[in-house]
Amino acid sequence: MPRFSVIVPAYMVQAYLAECLDSVLSQSYPDLELIAVDDYSPDACGTIIDEYAARDARVKPVHLAENQGLGRARNAGAERASGDYLLFLDSDDTLTPDALGAIADRLKETGEPDVLVYDYARTYWDGRTVRNQLAAQLAQEGPAPFRLEDRPGLLRVLMVAWNKAYRREFVTEHGFTFPPGYYEDAPWTFPVLMTAESIATLDRVCVYYRQRRQGSILGTVSRRHFDLFEQYDRVFAYIAERPELAQWRAELFRRMVDHCAVVYTRRDRLPRGSHGEFLRRSRAHYRRYRVPGTRVPLRHALVRFGLHRTFRALRLASAVRRRALKSAGELARALRSGVLRLHYLIQLRLPLHPDRAVFTASWGSCDQGALVEAFHRHAPRIRTAWIARPEQQHAVPPGPRQLRPGTAAYWTALARSRYLIGATGFDRRLRKRPRQLFVRTHPGTPLGHLGLDLQERPAAARNTDFEELLHDVDRWDYVVSGNRHSTLTWERVFPGRYTTLEYGLPRNDVFQRATSAEVARLRESLGVPEGTVAILYAPTYRDHRRTQRPLLDLERILRRLGPRFMVLARAHPGCPGSPGPGARIVDVSGHPSVESLCLASDALLTDYAPLMFDYVNLDRPVVVHTEDWEAYEAARGTYFDLRDFPPGAVARSEDELIDIFTTGHWRGSRSAQLRAAFRERFCPYDDGRAAERVVRHVVLGEPAGVPEIVPLAERKPVPSAASASARARTPLATVPQPSGPLPVTESR
Repeated sequence: MPRFSVIVPAYMVQAYLAECLDSVLSQSYPDLELIAVDDYSPDACGTIIDEYAARDARVKPVHLAENQGLGRARNAGAERASGDYLLFLDSDDTLTPDALGAIADRLKETGEPDVLVYDYARTYWDGRTVRNQLAAQLAQEGPAPFRLEDRPGLLRVLMVAWNKAYRREFVTEHGFTFPPGYYEDAPWTFPVLMTAESIATLDRVCVYYRQRRQGSILGTVSRRHFDLFEQYDRVFAYIAERPELAQWRAELFRRMVDHCAVVYTRRDRLPRGSHGEFLRRSRAHYRRYRVPGTRVPLRHALVRFGLHRTFRALRLASAVRRRALKSAGELARALRSGVLRLHYLIQLRLPLHPDRAVFTASWGSCDQGALVEAFHRHAPRIRTAWIARPEQQHAVPPGPRQLRPGTAAYWTALARSRYLIGATGFDRRLRKRPRQLFVRTHPGTPLGHLGLDLQERPAAARNTDFEELLHDVDRWDYVVSGNRHSTLTWERVFPGRYTTLEYGLPRNDVFQRATSAEVARLRESLGVPEGTVAILYAPTYRDHRRTQRPLLDLERILRRLGPRFMVLARAHPGCPGSPGPGARIVDVSGHPSVESLCLASDALLTDYAPLMFDYVNLDRPVVVHTEDWEAYEAARGTYFDLRDFPPGAVARSEDELIDIFTTGHWRGSRSAQLRAAFRERFCPYDDGRAAERVVRHVVLGEPAGVPEIVPLAERKPVPSAASASARARTPLATVPQPSGPLPVTESR
């Protein structure tokens, strides 16, 4: 008898069915049967199901003699199921990798509950993936299993059948079946949750819920949306037969009214001319099932009073109001822009402030934050200010004045400040004055092509205006560089008359000044338990991929490495999403300081991110994942082959990456040798005083090379917490955890 029976009904989904079936059969947990039900589909669904059944004995094909609809097709599959647990999966959706393994583990942890509720994420045709907004209801803290009255918030989670695992004997004992018609999930899901004696949750995305552009059943204009009323009649009839469930009547009433309002207001549901009838029936159900004394939200007034004509009038008035506001807003913006332009021209004719410096905020503050501190310490007469958009406020340290782009104060600062420092270009309308000094801080040491080298790389260049780029370069007076490689690259790809300050990167000064107490405080703030090895995972942006999903399955990796490891996952700022959080995965994408994350971690896992050049200053292990090196190099171009000169161990696949950590190679002597060579080449000046050298040269006019460089051998960066604990106890040993057969890897 298999552990899981996965039931997939199929009708008119031939383009998506194979992906759905593959997502089930490729699970790392193989103890399953896949019951694929052909609901008399007129396309190739039946043929596809038979082809899969011929290749894999776990596939049980079911062909219905006539189309019966989604609910009855699910019933047909459930009747043939023999697994411990039933899972329903719509044929255009997919299971996430290792979902069944995570579900099996959670079922065992929680004592075989009647129902396990897990999470999902919507996937869109344009590549976006958006997790369920009510994921907090699936938190695994607290007693488990439980009953619905202990966690009533579960009723607010999307009421569908496919985000749960059901104990088959529980379903059979209570005779749960799906009714015909649209919205068949309501009279299944509500009774199941109310009746279950034991429920558990799994805070993990296990299903990708496809949002189709067209063709979705519920997104089709049809009178079958009137089935909603009959389905809720079934729900309330179930409660009426069981007095012990009467406590749920008020909550289900609210859910019903919300559901009716959604169907009524959506433009892709009801046929033209049927809205009034739908609202009248909604009003009748409102009166029939309302519980006296129930507090009714204001949004229910539409259904309660049947305000069909009022709603149409309000919608028309709202459209007229939006158009009027849009026109007025455009006029106001044009007037404001003209006034600010005049203000800027006036400011350009006033004297410069020799004691003012303006910094542009960037992701994580980086070099600018260290330079501001150096200005305060070595040139205290200079008053500093930050230019930051509202979403960048968290990246700006407290103290200096903050300026929002587009304001009068912003244009005044650009016109009259002597020092302008930033990693990004200033406003293209800015006019540089004769005595103003521009200091450019680049985003780290370059591995991938930048600047003019992108002219032959359209995927990476995207919409870069190279004339505008060179116009910006012509305004630079100084460029801060961390090493000879950077200096030679910048001067070639950003050709101009500026002076390169090869003094080291100010952002890395903190690595030489931080203390063990600060590291401990940072780890505590991030929730890193004592004795845990924290791996900072920081992938780069891939120009050759339209979507930026991580190549690595972090949950699988952590299962193999064991409980002593956790991951601090930081998405690239150009990525819309972030690695999905898990039990030992902390999403730190929004953390304001990447330097703090480096200090808190014990090792860096990356691919081609420039962060590796900074991280080696800590003299901590780095592991590089180069699975798609050829594609990355072809799309962007690189200045050297990272595989030939890496900062540590190199993994060419996920299995090899696991092997590197389980064998201890990630922190072995060979990795230390590679890291030392990498530091010598790319970190000759990062001794903790780079920002001081820049300020002394640019502001104080002192000669280059003051203060002198501290040799690499004499630098003492703060040790990681794991290395300190290893010295106090025994060397860290990693034991591989069981998760299927270990891959066969080549010896190194």
